[in-house]
Amino acid sequence: MMPNSLHNSHRKKIGLALGSGSARGFAHIGVIRELASMGIEPDIVCGTSTGALVGATYVKGQLDLLESWVREMNTRNVVKYFDIRLVVGGGFVEGKWLMDFLRKRFGEILIEELPKPFATVATDLKTGREVWIRNGPLWDAVRASIALPGFITPTRVADQWLVDGGLVNPVPVSLCRAMGAEFIVAVNLNGDIVGKHFNEDMKAATKKKDASTEAKLLDKLTIRLKERVRSGTPGLFDVLAGSINIMQDRITGGRLADHPPDVMITPHLAHIGLLEFDRAGETIDEGRAAVKRMAEALKNAVRELWKKTDG
Repeated sequence: MMPNSLHNSHRKKIGLALGSGSARGFAHIGVIRELASMGIEPDIVCGTSTGALVGATYVKGQLDLLESWVREMNTRNVVKYFDIRLVVGGGFVEGKWLMDFLRKRFGEILIEELPKPFATVATDLKTGREVWIRNGPLWDAVRASIALPGFITPTRVADQWLVDGGLVNPVPVSLCRAMGAEFIVAVNLNGDIVGKHFNEDMKAATKKKDASTEAKLLDKLTIRLKERVRSGTPGLFDVLAGSINIMQDRITGGRLADHPPDVMITPHLAHIGLLEFDRAGETIDEGRAAVKRMAEALKNAVRELWKKTDG
């Protein structure tokens, strides 16, 4: 049998690598919950994009607060938190309203003051280099990691303009390893997303879009942009989201080939749109289901981990 808790000094350090995925990222909440029910508690947590947001609240001890907030989120909330503007500063969303809200609701803290090691991944827009943020204000690190190109404006840290870490490291296994993790559970949210925007009949997709969160967000943009979305051809969000999905799928495959985790969790989330944050309940539930599908593999891997450390 497995020990009741794997948070024990006699075993190797467990790392949790939480991948990028925008609205799909709330599946990480369900993953963390289900891992905990199995007695698996990570020593080191790393996150990219929404994985950084969920990881930050988890390490800070406020996952309950985050879950209650996102489960109550509806289309009106999403439109409010995402301060849509027309291409100001390199994206539609400035992010100030959201970050002010997070600081007020969850409180500010330095990364180095957290109870366990935590880091986020961002991308240097000028050089294309991967940036690991392991100290400094927590929410500044999260803000840099979630700056999805075309959607959320870049953020300036020191002399760097930083954007979403998913451009370079969508599932930060390598960062977990560099921080001392010896057994890594990774969560990949990009496993089945390519082509999702073009799998449906275009007319049906157009009707569906009229009532979607993305359509509500576009109500804040110009009439011309809205007409392009409803014209029956791929709209602005379709092109941006589809391109980002393809990019992250390809980059994820390459990075994981170079830095494979010990266990991979892959929630099925192709039906969740990039900006459908109001469907958090579905994504959380699928995160739990994904861990349950991998339960036997997780148990076997952990047994082997204990055998090696006991020996």
